[in-house]
Amino acid sequence: MDSTFSYSQPQPLLITLSIVAASFFFAVWFPHFRSSHREDPAGYCVRPPEAVQSPYQAKSSDGCTSAYDDKRIHPRCPADGRSLGPSIAPSNAQDIDAAIERANTAQPHWSTTTFCQRRRLLKTLLQYVLDHQEEIVTACCLDSGKTKVDACFGEILVTVEKLQWTIKHGERALKPSRRAVTNLLMRYKRNTVVYEPLGVVAACVSWNYPFHNFISPVIAALFSGNAIVVKPSEQTAWSSVYFLEIIRGALSACGHSPDLVQSVICWPVTADHLTSHRGLSHITFIGSRSIAHKVCTSAAKALTPVTVELGGKDPAIILDDSTTIRKLGQVASIIMRGTFQSAGQNCIGIERVIALPCIYDKLIDIVLPKIKAMKIGYPLVHGDQPAKGTTKCKPNTTSDIGAMISSASFSRLESLISQAVASGAILHCGGSRHQHPSYPDGSYFTPTLLSAVDPAMPIAQEELFAPIFLLMRAESVDHAIQIANSTPYALGASVFGHNRTDTDRCVREIKAGMVAVNDFGAFYATSLPFGGTKGSGYGRFGGEEGLRSLCNVKAVCEDAVWARWLGVSTQIPDLLQYPIRDGVAVWKMCEGIVYLGYGIGLKARLRGLVQLVRAQILSWPAKTERVARKVDPKVIR
Repeated sequence: MDSTFSYSQPQPLLITLSIVAASFFFAVWFPHFRSSHREDPAGYCVRPPEAVQSPYQAKSSDGCTSAYDDKRIHPRCPADGRSLGPSIAPSNAQDIDAAIERANTAQPHWSTTTFCQRRRLLKTLLQYVLDHQEEIVTACCLDSGKTKVDACFGEILVTVEKLQWTIKHGERALKPSRRAVTNLLMRYKRNTVVYEPLGVVAACVSWNYPFHNFISPVIAALFSGNAIVVKPSEQTAWSSVYFLEIIRGALSACGHSPDLVQSVICWPVTADHLTSHRGLSHITFIGSRSIAHKVCTSAAKALTPVTVELGGKDPAIILDDSTTIRKLGQVASIIMRGTFQSAGQNCIGIERVIALPCIYDKLIDIVLPKIKAMKIGYPLVHGDQPAKGTTKCKPNTTSDIGAMISSASFSRLESLISQAVASGAILHCGGSRHQHPSYPDGSYFTPTLLSAVDPAMPIAQEELFAPIFLLMRAESVDHAIQIANSTPYALGASVFGHNRTDTDRCVREIKAGMVAVNDFGAFYATSLPFGGTKGSGYGRFGGEEGLRSLCNVKAVCEDAVWARWLGVSTQIPDLLQYPIRDGVAVWKMCEGIVYLGYGIGLKARLRGLVQLVRAQILSWPAKTERVARKVDPKVIR
């Protein structure tokens, strides 16, 4: 046989397969490639504030010794008291009205954008944050006093996580979803739930994470098609101006209106005008319980829904199984991070450590020397700064604990610690404010270890928001759970243990909105819904639930495609049409409809069918009479 001829036979098949493969490539991969290309991040620049560009050069005072006066906000660094820049004029009621109006004007067009366009915006923001971590972190450190390490975890990492999660999963959360038809009578229907933008939403956020708290509600609001007005704390007003420019820069770079995001910096007395404004469709509030009462009262004037996150008194239970005892050093390092992150100014920080008997003393032995060795000081890494009068660089002076936002809480903290010691608690170290020799105008509190704390002590009931390690002894798992649930708060919790029965029981019985097992705060770093219960608030932000909370959840019920093809649709039987002629037959029909649609078992369904037939038979005389009345007598003659 001719070899040439033998190889020529498969050619038509190969050509066909090549055509099919090429068609598949262009039909499936090429549109994806084009879509991905359309989502490439746009480049843009934002000039950081002068203080960020020269973070180690303290600026001269502007003549004001307070961060506030009757008319202006004077930005100050809580680590050294320096002025961070020009004073800021707080917004008034007219400014708030104008901001909401600008957002309201920009939102309708934004609501028509595709998910592809919204993803591009978030990718642009993500790229900018990744490329400018140093500047953003420096701004956060200068305005809030936290260390760079704390800012990396609490400002950058959680922000890029939220951006990435929303880019990858946001569309799936907001796409129309089909819902099952659960009864026989409505089988010809198709049920859909759609998520529509609300319009203009607002977020009143706290100062403890100035960048993340500012941008997090913006990410959710923009991706769900809304415009947003953010009210940052006046204590971090300086950095919020910079962060607003970062977000608006991304909007402009992607061809969208920067008016979609507004920021109003105002005094608390003026904030009532914002929270009661009828131009808002939703409010997210992060702050204290006392202020939350005022915000919710104000929002009720316009019936505006509010998601409320009010902090907590988060417990960390450490069980005493053999594996946990063996890994206690690892557990202690996680507990330390959860307690002292951002000088304890963390709404999901660990405020109570509850240890079982075999763990209790061992834990003190591990953490006490670590707490005593923690360095308090300036929040920025400045090992490259030469010491005064020499050309040699100082050794790395990275601080473990930065400054607190202000010294306003120090007297309360010292009083609570003194009361606890007087009631039997043991103060191992710390317990008072720290006067830093190099930064006398800074607001520092000494890292504190307090053990033998009783659940009834005020210090075990009040949120401290400070670098204080409270250690409480539990005699059993039951007792540990009882202590964990003994406060008015219920935001987050941690459980450390390797006996699955005990850890599952703790997860099930601890009253909290979120629980991390063998970890601290992991639920927030994985974009799960965030929020609490009891005195820690209600509602959720983060994850699918957070996106959907910023939408009008619209239920749509329509005839299924197959029903339209077959001409099946809702028709009111003659017997049920107004005016009703035969009450007995109508009731039999109604009862039969219910049994046919919802009867338990075949017998009940058949009963419903029989009653429908009987009702129809009973209706015949009435129907005949009605037909006769409609017939023209002339036609009969």
